[in-house]
Amino acid sequence: MTGLLTRLGRRAFGSREVALRPARPADAEALARLHGQSFRIGWDAAEFERLLANRLSRALVGTDGPCGAPVGFILLSGVSPEIEILSVAVEPGRRGEGIARRLVEAAFGTLAAEGFQIVFLEVEEGNAPALRLYARTGFREIGRRAGYYRGAAGEPVAALTMRRDIA
Repeated sequence: MTGLLTRLGRRAFGSREVALRPARPADAEALARLHGQSFRIGWDAAEFERLLANRLSRALVGTDGPCGAPVGFILLSGVSPEIEILSVAVEPGRRGEGIARRLVEAAFGTLAAEGFQIVFLEVEEGNAPALRLYARTGFREIGRRAGYYRGAAGEPVAALTMRRDIA
């Protein structure tokens, strides 16, 4: 109930400003923290440093105001004309504010300008918030990988493969 009241209060009285910018190597620790808060198996800072240094990667960070700490990110990798969303994460206390949607939509604009035409992703079948986000941003399911993930109790969970054209 508190989460609902918090989200309603932010909507009624205005959300805190979120600024978007490209991710930097110095963000690796913060991105690892956000990823760990969002997924059962989080990636460590060294993995984010490696991904951010890769010339095939693209990443945007949402920050708490223009100079604030990261509160969300999107990380993608690929070679034009195709790219894949590797991860999207938002700080638990800031979910429901539209940060993930802003990150996805901003990434589309940047990617289109760079010549990318198609975005792919894989998402756990039962991840309702992510599925809503991807449906709202124009993705459609194109395949299913049975048992690709493991659920909280170790049970096999399917991955849904999704696609969106951006050009």
